[in-house]
Amino acid sequence: RKFKKTGLMSLLLLLAEVAFLSKYKCSCPVRFCNIFCSLSLSFLEYIVVFNGYFTAKARSDFISSALRDVDAVNWRIVRRDNPASDYPSDFEVVEIRQDTRSSLLTLQDHPYIKRVTPQRMVLRSLKLTDRNDTRWVQKWQSWQSSRPLRRTSLSLGSGFWHATGRHSSRRLLRAIPRHVAQILQADVLWQMGHTGSGVKVAVFDTGLSEKHPHFKNVKERTNWTNEKTLDDGLGHGTFVAGVIASMRECQGFAPDSELHIFRVFTNNQVSYTSWFLDAFNYAILKKIDVLNLSIGGPDFMDHPFVDKVWELTANKVIMVSAIGNDGPLYGTLNNPADQMDVIGVGGIDFEDNIARFSSRGMTTWELPGGYGRVKPDIVTYGSGVRGSGLKEGCRSLSGTSVASPVVAGAVTLLASTVLNRELVNPASMKQALIASARRLPGVNMFEQGHGKLDLLRAYQILNSYKPQASLSPSYIDLTECPYMWPYCSQPIYYGGMPAIVNVTILNGMGVTGRIVDKPIWQPYLPQNGDYVDVAVSYSPVLWPWAGYLAVSVSVAKKAASWEGIAQGHVMVTVASPAENDVSNSTMTSTVKLPVKVKIVPTPPRSKRILWDQYHNLRYPPGYFPRDNLRMKNDPLDWNGDHIHTNFRDMYQHLRSMGYFVEVLGAPITCFDASQYGTLLMVDSEEEYFPEEITKLKRDIDNGLSLIIFSDWYNTSVMRKVKFYDENTRQWWMPDTGGANVPALNDLIAVWGMAFSDGLYEGDFTMADHDMYYASGCSIARFPEDGIVIAQTLKDQGLEVLKQETAVVENVPVLGLYQTPSDGGGRIALYGDSNCIDDSHRQKDCFWLLDALLQYTSYSMTPPSLTHSKNRVVPPTGTDRPLPQRLEGNHLYRYSKVLEAHLGDPKPRPLPACPHLSWAKPQPLNETAPSNLWKHQKLLSVDMDKVVLPNVRLYRPQVRPLSPGESGAWDIPGGIMPGRYNQEVGQTIPMFAFLGAMVVLSFFVVQLTKAKSKPKRRKPRVKRPLYLQQQQQQTPHSGKNPTV
Repeated sequence: RKFKKTGLMSLLLLLAEVAFLSKYKCSCPVRFCNIFCSLSLSFLEYIVVFNGYFTAKARSDFISSALRDVDAVNWRIVRRDNPASDYPSDFEVVEIRQDTRSSLLTLQDHPYIKRVTPQRMVLRSLKLTDRNDTRWVQKWQSWQSSRPLRRTSLSLGSGFWHATGRHSSRRLLRAIPRHVAQILQADVLWQMGHTGSGVKVAVFDTGLSEKHPHFKNVKERTNWTNEKTLDDGLGHGTFVAGVIASMRECQGFAPDSELHIFRVFTNNQVSYTSWFLDAFNYAILKKIDVLNLSIGGPDFMDHPFVDKVWELTANKVIMVSAIGNDGPLYGTLNNPADQMDVIGVGGIDFEDNIARFSSRGMTTWELPGGYGRVKPDIVTYGSGVRGSGLKEGCRSLSGTSVASPVVAGAVTLLASTVLNRELVNPASMKQALIASARRLPGVNMFEQGHGKLDLLRAYQILNSYKPQASLSPSYIDLTECPYMWPYCSQPIYYGGMPAIVNVTILNGMGVTGRIVDKPIWQPYLPQNGDYVDVAVSYSPVLWPWAGYLAVSVSVAKKAASWEGIAQGHVMVTVASPAENDVSNSTMTSTVKLPVKVKIVPTPPRSKRILWDQYHNLRYPPGYFPRDNLRMKNDPLDWNGDHIHTNFRDMYQHLRSMGYFVEVLGAPITCFDASQYGTLLMVDSEEEYFPEEITKLKRDIDNGLSLIIFSDWYNTSVMRKVKFYDENTRQWWMPDTGGANVPALNDLIAVWGMAFSDGLYEGDFTMADHDMYYASGCSIARFPEDGIVIAQTLKDQGLEVLKQETAVVENVPVLGLYQTPSDGGGRIALYGDSNCIDDSHRQKDCFWLLDALLQYTSYSMTPPSLTHSKNRVVPPTGTDRPLPQRLEGNHLYRYSKVLEAHLGDPKPRPLPACPHLSWAKPQPLNETAPSNLWKHQKLLSVDMDKVVLPNVRLYRPQVRPLSPGESGAWDIPGGIMPGRYNQEVGQTIPMFAFLGAMVVLSFFVVQLTKAKSKPKRRKPRVKRPLYLQQQQQQTPHSGKNPTV
């Protein structure tokens, strides 16, 4: 807990802290040690999940029975005092002494215990410390950048990094304050009498004050934290509730909905998995209809949390969640918004631009063997949105945690419009939202999902909806750019790795379902569909409400030299038990997935690059640190290291240079090296099978080339950069460095090459290009006939370990080598990958990658490198030992290569290469549809049958202000002060019309006067006498003077 230390109370608390640390023998120095640290060294909390719901006594008996051989002083059940305590539960929180964790095995062996996992913090607030200050500083990360641009000192206290954080947002984008409910035309549904009545909506956030003037139907407020209050101390929960259900000023979507407020965060934004599990159980008990969750984090392997989300949606709770504020980087989706059964929401501004802070897809669950799913599901306004203030009035906020309640409020309003509420479930609501969404031009699907929320079209679809299955995305078009990026960015060809599209099946017929028989591939013969081979894998069971359909597309051999467009479709039939049907009947729905691809002749070997995805590891589940040690506030490598996530810019550059990039999601033994010019290994953390090392040597002797971008690895630094993870209340030690250098050295040792455990940083110039070396390693050993480029850099390892600065000259950073075998390939080594990684790149080195590919693919050595003044004699590696693996590391827990073996991990047996079962085609001799994307994406939906009223808009009835309440807006300049009720929206257009008429009348009157006004008569000049006599003698012209 956090205490405010002032005066005598500060001294007393400090003495208590010292006594506590002495009692529990905390190893870290007092001035840098949090009280939480000392507790973590004594007891660790675990969540024990049972196979069903049991009473408190039964749960206690099960745990006591499992731990009967463990001393009672070494464990205890944590008492949970909350509204769910009186009901049966499916989990328990147990504290176990750290030195008796072996008792976990006995717990897991109990027949009624499903799983035992560490207690985790659901949203972690970053705690920073100053070496000169004993106080811990709490920062609210919703308004703090996790990637500071300035460089900061590496010298910290006992832990180099402290806490992981659930990754904070970027600098906020501001917009003109506007009422989001009116912008999305909620007025139309209000006019029809729909205001959210009868719908129970839960807000899981920071609470709500009891007498807030904006809410009239707060059914229940509950507290699930360790703070004894129900009120909101931050304002975030009040804002979210206001966007959903405020009835005045900054009005929400559903003012008559039934609000259930769940306070699951403390005022320090601290919350634990167990708090959420209890609150989720209570929400199920209360039969909540809609639940807004404006939180998220990268840990999609927090099993109790993920399992409980599935259980919630299985009980027909429609969950809406924010996808995160970690944009514009790709691969930054947060959980639970990345789950198939949850509506994941991204943010846009009021000009319909994707907000910079909004996280991007794809999901990374499926890596390395598969491919991510499309997320977000939908986007809506999340920048500069107005909502309720902490006590009264309105305020503007930005973030996907703002966009999420916008959709949650819209969903609540939509649910109240449906007469047959049985039709409303998590799948049918998501189907209506994504089918009605309006696509934003020029934006790909990993940024916008299915498009911008369209409330009225969703209403029309939902009120003509019939239970059915649908697909997300609803078609595959590898020719449609930019929406279908990255699929559209590269054509397919014979011999290439199959293009994998991970489609989500939504089952609106029931919570569970299955695919009948097998999906059918039907190519269109007139559109060359027989040139395409398709393999399909899918979920054996669709639960809850959803499943996956992975479609692998490849080119048939007969199209090896053909170029053109090929089309076909995949037919899928989904069966689901009928809801509330005692006859046990089954509902079926058949959906069609159109497929359209562009085929080109197989490119030459020199143009083909193979990206090694198989040997990249990331958080979760293990602690894999960032490649740039300067980024202390963002320590985890969690973006997937994929060419379509944090290496997206590199991929786009390679495509613009004419290269074809494919992804290897299997061991090195599983690809035909004769097809590729270069194997690209970047930031590899995984070990290698002995068979892989042998095959790579053979492949390079036969002409394959290799480029490796490495990163730092130093066991002393790895021990230093441990950090206290408030998720698990444990100190984490990294299992590798930025890259697994010892494993890479095993791979390239046969050529006399190796990386060192040196750690370097600095700016330099190479071939007239400015470069920045960010926490990279050096080359320790290289063949004497190779080319080695060295630079002058700072010793960053010395700075981390001893807080000293030293400059090192002639640090080998780049090596080029031509293997001696006849027709052999070439090898290029570089010690840092940050210059091609989007995560924390400061200066890109795409030019260097181009030069290396010219060398590996075409044997063209860049003159700027061969004649560089920085070229040095290749190092022999005899001056210092090569880096060794960290003793006692736990890499085997997360590795696909290693397994535990008597305390000494050893390689597993080499797995079989993935084998695709190609579907037998059923050709169709008919023309394929020309437009795959149709506005009507659901079957049996006729939007014309649901007519919107053509009436004047008005706002729902609002409660009048009580004496003493303030109804003033907090807009600068006093725009529209005072009470804002239903009449204001009607009087503004009236006054505007009258004003326009007055101005028009004024101009008409002025114009009329101008036309009728006589012209001034010019003064007549007296003419000479002889001219007057001449005029009298001339006949009259018939013209009268103008009067």
